[in-house]
Amino acid sequence: MTASALSVILALVLAPLALGIINRVKAVFGGRRGKPLAQTYLDIIKCLGKGATISRTTTWLFQAGPAVNLAATAAALLFVPLGNLPAVISFPGDIFVFAYLLAMGRFFTIMAALDTGSSFEDMGASREAVYSCLAEPMLFLALLALARYSDSLSLSGMLAAVSSGSWVSGAPVLALVTVSLFLLLLSENCRVPFDDPNTHLELTMIHEVMVLDHSGPDLAFIQYAQSLKLWIFAAITASLILPAASASPPREAIWGLAGIFLAAVVVGVTESIMARLRLTRVPPLLAAAGAFAALALILVGN
Repeated sequence: MTASALSVILALVLAPLALGIINRVKAVFGGRRGKPLAQTYLDIIKCLGKGATISRTTTWLFQAGPAVNLAATAAALLFVPLGNLPAVISFPGDIFVFAYLLAMGRFFTIMAALDTGSSFEDMGASREAVYSCLAEPMLFLALLALARYSDSLSLSGMLAAVSSGSWVSGAPVLALVTVSLFLLLLSENCRVPFDDPNTHLELTMIHEVMVLDHSGPDLAFIQYAQSLKLWIFAAITASLILPAASASPPREAIWGLAGIFLAAVVVGVTESIMARLRLTRVPPLLAAAGAFAALALILVGN
């Protein structure tokens, strides 16, 4: 088994566990026992064993949305290294393919929500589209700052260029990019303070309202794709905070997993000590993420 294949296999197997860690941390803060760590696995398996209810008003877009979203997210995963383990696919300029694969998954999720003809789901799709228009430029700014810092347009090359010594010489740049990417992690994965995956209030739902009509295997695809997307952003952020040193693939894998699960703990703590923001306050927070990334790009240029 090659090192790159190991990084993908670990992601495919352990991605739902990160959501379990977030829920367990939130339960500890709330003084509750909480869900089992494997609850996401159980939910996915349960949905796979059920049939799907499909409205007669929908078209092929409704059924294609979850599958395309999962396929696009899994394809984006191939560009993400785990610690110092190389990515399966790496070439100059792959950051653009990576970003647009994630965008394609979001686009088909929005189209599937619009295809239902429900004004409720249309509302969520509209909000998701607005937030994506704000978040995607911020992602490009953060990646470009890393590209300028590392002199590489490959995601693997960018992250491999960050070492423990990099935080001595380039701490301001790396700190700004890390904060920006963490805010994007929360936004792209519908976490507090941008969204609340556990809410059922009409006026606050964004991502959850878009998938209300999905059931059975389609809902399982959506849940699994969401766990993979969280893994992707956590892996990138953790590679900056805990840069790996050259070691054997098993040690690299353990170090990379520790970083991802640490990021999950931080997400759980963030959701436990913060409240969800009002919708009107979300754009300024995304703009702040972009400002951090832009400042990092300016500092690298100087």
